[in-house]
Amino acid sequence: MLRMNNLSKVYRTHMIETHALRGFEIHVKEGEFVTVTGPSGSGKTTFLNIAGLLEEFTGGDYLLDGVNVKGMDDNARSRLRNEKLGFIFQGFNLIPDLSLFDNVDVPLRYRGFNAAERKERIEDALSQVGLASRMKHYPAELSGGQQQRVAIARALAGSPKLLLADEPTGNLDTQMARSVMELLEDINARGTTILMVTHDPELAVRAQRNVHIIDGQVSDLVRKTPSLFDANAVHTAAAAAS
Repeated sequence: MLRMNNLSKVYRTHMIETHALRGFEIHVKEGEFVTVTGPSGSGKTTFLNIAGLLEEFTGGDYLLDGVNVKGMDDNARSRLRNEKLGFIFQGFNLIPDLSLFDNVDVPLRYRGFNAAERKERIEDALSQVGLASRMKHYPAELSGGQQQRVAIARALAGSPKLLLADEPTGNLDTQMARSVMELLEDINARGTTILMVTHDPELAVRAQRNVHIIDGQVSDLVRKTPSLFDANAVHTAAAAAS
């Protein structure tokens, strides 16, 4: 689904060069749920922006679902992003004056779906996140966890092959965070590939694989980590992410 080989990203000014990623190597298979951890400034956000085709890279190769994105112009990148990717952010980014139905509808309008298909997609997506009965409500009428579920529904409505989540539980309390994580696990079980950046070690160990990034490089890949309820595993992950 996603493969980066010897990827680099350099930010240049007239005075200095900053190497955000160097020799970056990662392969995410279709259907995987991968969490990404690492200290602040390690390159996690740069990696996620490049993965989401929101930012260009300096060197190396990036294949998204078999398509090499190197050298693509903005229009081609936008088309590929709209076809393949869904995004969930720490801030819910909902439009307060729109109902849940209309919030989920916004990106679908840009995709050019007709009204009947949009309605079907919106209702299905809100059903998946357990909010079908509230589609006429407004964001202010929901809890933080419910608002994040709407943001997930908005991403799901476009039928993405790869879901990119940037600290999706960062603004939620522990119980709500676990609820959102359970929803993401259910979405993954239905076949959607998920790549999630998180600072929460308890959530990181629940994924099929955890990728740890330090100084712009992948430093560790842990597969099939122990259960959430394994205290030793949580302690180890916490130490690694700190």
